[in-house]
Amino acid sequence: MKTIEHFVNGKSFSGTSKRTSDVFNPATGEVSAKVNLASKKDVDDAVEIASKAFIKWSQVPPLQRARILFKFKDLIEKNSDELTKIIVSEHGKVYDDAKGSLTRGLEVVEFACGIPHLLKGEFTENVGTNVDSWSIRQPLGVCAGITPFNFPAMVPMWMFPLAIACGNTFILKPSEKNPSCSLRLAELLKEAGLPDGVVNILAGYGDPVGMTLSESNNVDMITFTGSTDVGKHIMRAASGNLKKVALELGGKNPQIIFPDANIDALIDAVVFGVYFNMGECCNSGSRIIIHEDVVEEFQEKVVAHSKKVKLGDPLNPSVKFGAIINKMQLDKIKKSKIDIFNIKNKISEF
Repeated sequence: MKTIEHFVNGKSFSGTSKRTSDVFNPATGEVSAKVNLASKKDVDDAVEIASKAFIKWSQVPPLQRARILFKFKDLIEKNSDELTKIIVSEHGKVYDDAKGSLTRGLEVVEFACGIPHLLKGEFTENVGTNVDSWSIRQPLGVCAGITPFNFPAMVPMWMFPLAIACGNTFILKPSEKNPSCSLRLAELLKEAGLPDGVVNILAGYGDPVGMTLSESNNVDMITFTGSTDVGKHIMRAASGNLKKVALELGGKNPQIIFPDANIDALIDAVVFGVYFNMGECCNSGSRIIIHEDVVEEFQEKVVAHSKKVKLGDPLNPSVKFGAIINKMQLDKIKKSKIDIFNIKNKISEF
């Protein structure tokens, strides 16, 4: 069976831990690979490597960094079908959704290619008597990112392209449920000319990988996308050395429906919100708040429309709903439901 390794200092790295985790093909439910899980020592070693790489990388002119990112962008485009199928095979989202999420990540890479202009400082003359003012932008050091399973290409590419464009080095902990896309992106970065140690990938659980990165005195910034509870743990762990923290947590979007709404017009939006990305994203309609006068009409129409959503093989172009990432996640979904609240208050009291 295939073993998925880490990517550290420009090459695959098996790590010192003997722990592994199963990676599933969601469409079949079969184990497609084993992924090595990093130990605390693996994390500490990767941080040391990234710290050493930072010394040289931070001195590389922004224009030269941008040239590497332009090559990286070109390689993503040339390998987009391969990357998309990797996403589908480990996450279960349909091909078009996977391709779209890759494109959203690519847009950040394109933005990062303009870093020579974005890093320009400012000069203001005579802000006070015989006083001029300069502002300059400098890299922080070693940055780390912890990303969820639902967008294995897009969310990591929201993080590391701009970080390395600004002269930082980066350690990424992707979800152990679907790490292969992040690892392939790291290989493409090396092919584009990125020096060894600038971007490193470590698979693993929140502890020890995520917590070690959060607590490390040699990590200067950490960013995380995921649940609010985990975000709180990261913030507490990061407070020990006052590192910069960027958190995107617990996104939930209720859909509020008033009796004067055009029910037929909103059904598409409601059903899309529920089924897009198999509901495994923060912009899924996890709650519906609806006035009692239109509850019955809404229920009938949304159920009828939902039955038209085609489920099946995520690589089939006609399928709109692929596979939940694993059985544990499926069981969790089965225990929940979309809540429809009958609002008895007057509209003016909302």
